[in-house]
Amino acid sequence: MADQATNTRIIRRLLSYALADKKKLGVAMGLLLAATIADVSGPWLIQHFIDNNIARDDFPVKEVVLLAVTYVVLNIATAWFRYQQAMRFNQIAIGVVQTIRKQLFGRILNQPLAAFDYMPSGKLISRITNDTESIKDFYVHVIGTVMKNVALVSVMVVVMSMISWRLTVVVLILLPIVVGIMVLYQRKSAAAYRRMRDLLTDINAAMSETIQGMSLVQLMRQEKAFYQQFSELTEQHLDAQIGVTKLNGFLLRPLIDFLSGVALISLVAVFGVSGVELIGVGVLYAFISYLGRVTEPLIELTQQLSLLQQALVASERIFGFIDAPQQQYGKDENALRSGVLTCQDLTFSYDGKQNVLENIQVTLPHRGFLALVGHTGSGKSTLASLMMGFYPATQGQVLLDERPLDSLSHAVLREGIAMVQQDPHILSDSVRENITLGRTLTLLEGQTADEQLWGALEQVGLAEQVRQYSEGLDTILGSGGASLSAGQKQLLALARVLVAKPKILILDEATANIDSGTEQHIQQALDKLRQDMSIVVIAHRLSTIMEADEILVLSHGHVTERGTHRDLLMQQGHYWQMYQLQQAGEHLQQLEAESQDSCAETRMGA
Repeated sequence: MADQATNTRIIRRLLSYALADKKKLGVAMGLLLAATIADVSGPWLIQHFIDNNIARDDFPVKEVVLLAVTYVVLNIATAWFRYQQAMRFNQIAIGVVQTIRKQLFGRILNQPLAAFDYMPSGKLISRITNDTESIKDFYVHVIGTVMKNVALVSVMVVVMSMISWRLTVVVLILLPIVVGIMVLYQRKSAAAYRRMRDLLTDINAAMSETIQGMSLVQLMRQEKAFYQQFSELTEQHLDAQIGVTKLNGFLLRPLIDFLSGVALISLVAVFGVSGVELIGVGVLYAFISYLGRVTEPLIELTQQLSLLQQALVASERIFGFIDAPQQQYGKDENALRSGVLTCQDLTFSYDGKQNVLENIQVTLPHRGFLALVGHTGSGKSTLASLMMGFYPATQGQVLLDERPLDSLSHAVLREGIAMVQQDPHILSDSVRENITLGRTLTLLEGQTADEQLWGALEQVGLAEQVRQYSEGLDTILGSGGASLSAGQKQLLALARVLVAKPKILILDEATANIDSGTEQHIQQALDKLRQDMSIVVIAHRLSTIMEADEILVLSHGHVTERGTHRDLLMQQGHYWQMYQLQQAGEHLQQLEAESQDSCAETRMGA
């Protein structure tokens, strides 16, 4: 009963989209009714000709010609009305699907990041493509077929009852049985179609994840394992499809055809009992013709149940996304005046069970420099995500410019604080678009947009590289920035942030993939930026944070040490150990480089 109520609610919601344009729907319904009346009038004309002309051997020329012309005109009118009606229904259907697809994508864009933590990208793509296509089939095929066939059956029943109520009763006995079969089919097929649709989503997700991680798959020689996993999913999907096919083969066409045959025999039997005087041969012909026209729509309606079931499953998942809670922002529209950032008693858990951060207390003054260090999994990136407002704090709060982060509007928050991530996303677009991301830049006095872009590239040390491109700023980068090194991607992401001039800048291992020379260049750029910007740096390379005003050492979500670089070295704790290990590693690298240079000079001298 719960599933039935859910399906009813989903169907009503789907139909509400079509009812948004009542005028266009009304015109389509009018054309449908006109086409149905014209279609049903054909057998009635032939019945009239048989009983009034053939049976009486009376063929007045004018009457016969009029009947023939009328019959031809009705057929032409039926085709024309059907075409016009189909065009309008398809326009309504396609418009509705576009609305749902845009609405779904818009809601996905505004989902909290937590919604994507355990959702593979392949499943999201399947929602937007495959599931919305199922809804399109629902509108184009199911709704159009249902309306057409319901109108056809209703008009035919009215016409048949006007011709002979006895034979109409025989035909009407067929209808409730077919409706019962349709209800039984819908109940039996619901779980099967849901399983088939879920497996198709898993197949798309597996393909997407495998293609995205192809380098890893081949590097670890896991081609066979991933192929086996994909094969198992396709086999399960095939088994589900076979189950649905068996259900269709048993409950749909065979039963309807059998019932149609029983109804036809019943018509002949009633005709034989009643006699030609009461019913007439023309009436029997008309009813046999109408019986064929009644059973075909019923069969067609029953066959559309498979598409209906797929659409219900797809709609349930799509509406689940549309109705999911959206990322919440505050209403404070006042821009950040300073880069003051405060974390008060900050505690956070991803799953609500195990805390990733506990009781974090930190204050970053305007134009301050805060560094976060610690082992992998210590909570550094999580803390940065909370500072960005990507996740709500489980306990405590983050203050920006001495205002609660959750009170700030979307525009204020994203314009006031920015992040450069360790593995930034690069669009398959021009250098210009990768920096601006479609934003309208706030131009500095006396500068053009291009001059500002080149200035940002100069600051991060990427301008020389871009000038070597034939198209300069308009050079198209490869898919995912394939033409850029890992370090160059980070530099481009940093330039992307610098053109917006935020009040707070967070660098999440943003200098991990760049050489020492470029790192020094960026350090100089950051020193300049601190004149009107606060900076938070997450770093493994301690050389990048030696000038920080405060360094937090995190371990298992707790702050274990804090202070300046010199203070922490004097404490000789975990930070001191990290520094000594890095110094030793750099010394070994220097000795190795000197040894290689010495060997090269020896070979050249020999």
